[in-house]
Amino acid sequence: MLSLNFLRRATLGLALVLPLLVSAQSWPSKPIKWIIPYPPGGITDNATRMVLQKVQEQTGWSIVVENKPGANSILGAELAARAAPDGYTFLTVIGAHAANATLYAGKLPYDVVKSFAPVSLVGIAPLVMAVNNNLPAKDIRELMAYSKANPGKLAFGSSGVGAAAHLTQELFKQVTSIDMVHIPYKGTAPALTDLMGGNLQILTDTASALMPHIRSGKIKAMAAFANKRVPGALEVPTIAEAGGPAIEGSTWVLFLAPSATPREIVNRLSTETAKAINSPELRARFEALGIESVGNSPEQAAKFLDEEIVKWAKVIIAAGVKPE
Repeated sequence: MLSLNFLRRATLGLALVLPLLVSAQSWPSKPIKWIIPYPPGGITDNATRMVLQKVQEQTGWSIVVENKPGANSILGAELAARAAPDGYTFLTVIGAHAANATLYAGKLPYDVVKSFAPVSLVGIAPLVMAVNNNLPAKDIRELMAYSKANPGKLAFGSSGVGAAAHLTQELFKQVTSIDMVHIPYKGTAPALTDLMGGNLQILTDTASALMPHIRSGKIKAMAAFANKRVPGALEVPTIAEAGGPAIEGSTWVLFLAPSATPREIVNRLSTETAKAINSPELRARFEALGIESVGNSPEQAAKFLDEEIVKWAKVIIAAGVKPE
């Protein structure tokens, strides 16, 4: 016969699990809140809203987007990490999320990996390096030669300390043994203004941010940090094609849920996300923005995030990067 204690434990376990099973089966029964830890209008916000709009069209779900910028995405990520894991709060992150694991090691109010359940990698936007028109370098070979002949005299800008553009340029410095000075800006726009005005020599950023100005002749493209030509910037050679080292750097968009969110809900959202991303309409819109569409499983998204944390930790430590 079964013991009374065993029956009590079994009943208690069922009581804990049953609400999650019921909620997963009936989900969603109310609007879903989606946190974007950046201001409206950037590539992160635009890509997220495109995907979520398509998901809503596919499913009839109601998804409410909330922009919660601040502290290099930490503010929004903390809100998501502390939210109830009931399938009604999700989060978009980019490369800064992986970098924060090292930049703020032991100081974050959440764990970059353990506090979240990956849903899907939405897309990858390889970065493009551009220079101002006054710089006497026509290609990446000439840029490297000029930099080595003038150590410490060239400055590269970025949208902020720990941004994908900053760390990619640090990786370039480490691989080529070039000495350049980093100037962090409060976003891409002021850095781009200084680049076009001749007050900044080098800027690495997304194709969507740089290509309109490259095509208008206001700045010069050097190379793309990718292993193949970038959608939306096909006229720009990869860094290896241009005579530089074969290194890659990108920003990316990844969807997360609070860690204990029911697996059935995470899987369902992952499936709908991949379906939306790989629709012909969205793929074309992503290509125009220089984004390579992905849309993968929670396991694949988790593996990608782990690899990015390890990759950029090495760069951050070697460069001695400190948060602002």
